[in-house]
Amino acid sequence: MTLKLVIVGAGMASGRVIEHLVEENPDAFDVTLFNAEPRGNYNRIMLSPVLSGEKTYDEIVTHDEDWYARHGVTCRFGEHVIGIDRDRRVVIGQKGEVSYDKLIIATGSAPFIIPVQGKDLPGVITYRDLDDTNAMIKAAQEGGKAVVIGGGLLGLEAAAGLAERGMQVTVVHLMGHLMERQLDEAAGYLLRRDLEKRGITIRTQASTKAIIGNGQTEAVLLEGGETLPADLVVMAVGIRPETRLASDTGLEVARGIEVNAQMQTSDQDIYAVGECVEFGGHLFGLVAPLYDQAKVLAQTLLGQPEAFVVKDIATKLKVTGCDLFSAGDFAEGPGREDIVFRDPSRGVYKRLVIEGDRLVGAVMYGDTADGTWFFSLIKDGTKIEEMRETLIFGPAFQEGASADPLSAVAALPPEAEICGCNGICKGTITNAIASGATDLGAVRAQTKASASCGTCTGLVEQLLQVTLGDDFQMPTAQPVCGCCDLTHEDVRRLIKAQELKSQEAVWQELGWKSRNGCHVCRPAVNFYLLADWPLEYRDDPQSRFVNERKHANIQKDGTFSVVPRMWGGITNAAELRAIADAADKYNVPTVKVTGGQRIDLLGIKGEDLPHIWADLNKAGLVSGHAYSKGLRTVKTCVGTDHCRFGTQDSTGLGIKLEQILWGSWTPHKVKLAVSGCPRNCAEATCKDVGIICVDSGYQVGVAGAAGMDLKETERLVDVPTEAEAIEWTVAFIQLYRENAKYLDRPYKWVAKVGLAWVKERLIDPVERARLVDAFELSQSFFRKDPWAEQAKQAERFQPLADLTLEAAE
Repeated sequence: MTLKLVIVGAGMASGRVIEHLVEENPDAFDVTLFNAEPRGNYNRIMLSPVLSGEKTYDEIVTHDEDWYARHGVTCRFGEHVIGIDRDRRVVIGQKGEVSYDKLIIATGSAPFIIPVQGKDLPGVITYRDLDDTNAMIKAAQEGGKAVVIGGGLLGLEAAAGLAERGMQVTVVHLMGHLMERQLDEAAGYLLRRDLEKRGITIRTQASTKAIIGNGQTEAVLLEGGETLPADLVVMAVGIRPETRLASDTGLEVARGIEVNAQMQTSDQDIYAVGECVEFGGHLFGLVAPLYDQAKVLAQTLLGQPEAFVVKDIATKLKVTGCDLFSAGDFAEGPGREDIVFRDPSRGVYKRLVIEGDRLVGAVMYGDTADGTWFFSLIKDGTKIEEMRETLIFGPAFQEGASADPLSAVAALPPEAEICGCNGICKGTITNAIASGATDLGAVRAQTKASASCGTCTGLVEQLLQVTLGDDFQMPTAQPVCGCCDLTHEDVRRLIKAQELKSQEAVWQELGWKSRNGCHVCRPAVNFYLLADWPLEYRDDPQSRFVNERKHANIQKDGTFSVVPRMWGGITNAAELRAIADAADKYNVPTVKVTGGQRIDLLGIKGEDLPHIWADLNKAGLVSGHAYSKGLRTVKTCVGTDHCRFGTQDSTGLGIKLEQILWGSWTPHKVKLAVSGCPRNCAEATCKDVGIICVDSGYQVGVAGAAGMDLKETERLVDVPTEAEAIEWTVAFIQLYRENAKYLDRPYKWVAKVGLAWVKERLIDPVERARLVDAFELSQSFFRKDPWAEQAKQAERFQPLADLTLEAAE
């Protein structure tokens, strides 16, 4: 029997209830959905990007007309519910009655209006829905000045959006610093400073006395007597549960509609969900608990009741360029101590609040990469006494690693929550990636991670990068990242054209929205500067991916892989003894021969890396750069030395190429192979550069692939001598370094520019000689064994320069 379910309110919470119902039992209910707005469910969290112009309304629609039609939902949008007759079990709408077996009230919340003179003047609006957003957009099109009353999340998002659209904006806030519920005073100061840099005026400890105007808003009068000119006034001082319908119906109401752990009201057939709800004395204004409520309610309706539990909530600000994270309780009190980390020059501030041997609160500004990990420690009540001294440096440091966003993500356990809005953990996302979701859109579609407020998008992308490794590809024809509007090609061109020779110059001259870049753009810009200005620019290790920073490949369990270089695949007894001794000494669980003719030591603990490198260095072994965006291997067959079919010394050529090219940084990894005859035992025809030795000399092919894409090399040139084969190979690598987009493999780059263009450049002997000289020049600065460099510091701990660590008891 299909039951009649009526829902009042088509917001995000009730929308998620319907999703759960149709996914688990689409025939269980005949659903009628009322909504006072003339539209269905859209992502209200993303109204801020709509206001700022970053998104359109169509892009934030969650359920369109087709979705409702496919799932048999009767929509009564733009119709207010006048009342509920519990005795007759009917909902009374403006256009008629609908009977129900079960009823859900999801009326959300109403904005609080300050009871001051002038509050009803035209030009005074609140900020809750699409109509409010459209009103602000219309006002901004006419220009002028805006005053936003309220320095909380909504108020600052409104201020940022209006400023982005060209209005002169002043924020009036009653308290001493912004977002006082989520931030301490120090973080509030940094937030204020960044907003002021964007042209927003901030007035704290300011109270509104009246709104002045003659038929239209003209100014805001403060209690101190100051008058702020205003063509638009936005009230964003808080929300209250919308309970009028429930109260009129006779349901139990306190501050919100009172419900039990199954979201049931005082009437057994009426439920409530969302911001209108009160449970255990708690009200709810963020989306994460609303989605938890929705899941519990759907299971209750399907006869599989669960219990709603109030959880800790983390907060992030959705204002571009302001990286902010807050979780737990950071109030001062007896028995509590703080760990504070400040780097004023970079605008980074972190504060951890410890009570006993537990982390109870965290506030972060400017660098929030470790926020998810700190939040998990707070939620789980993890004992932190053993990592007390290094806790502030985040999860990667606990394993002996330097602080690094990707390392931190890799170190998170599978149960760590990544998407707070939808309650999606790391394991769910990695499982989706393993099953074929290899880009952000696919992960979002399968798991809903990053589909709500979007603040976890960077974490999801980092998980993609950690999980996919070298198969991770940046989206094509897209900006480098959210920090700018430029493509990789634009950035490369402008760095050269404007002779930008530092990251700071790039951020400043190319209009970066973030003064320090992010984990996506910093590695790319770092490489472009290295490739274009090898004499003037110095590599920034902090702008590299975790594998390159650690000089080893991080594994899924947080251990590392160590691959010594074996020139051309040739080794000797001494090197093999050193590898065997290292495997014994460091309890290496797995020793494997790789496809590139190397030996891989898997399962090395992070703290053992410098020591095992030192031991291998003593035997003459150097890094195989199995982790780098650079030369990986040069695979060879035995050639004329031993094989009766060999036509040239393939092993010798492979060793020479590897010794010339090793240690070079390139847009992506580069693999070479040299086969001694057309039988191709070294598989040279599917490498980035593959050389086939023939009786008449050497056939040089490029742009092959044998990963997620399978592609045969394209013939670049046939040359009679070994020296020419080396020259053409080095010139091709340098041409790739100078022109390719970061994270494009050579085959993707050649597909974009065309092999004819590559040949045209390289066939010119003057240009070919220039490319070889440029490569050799860069190598004179780049080439060094990172293992040897790191091994020298095995017993040293060098804190980052100019950073201050304060521990206050």
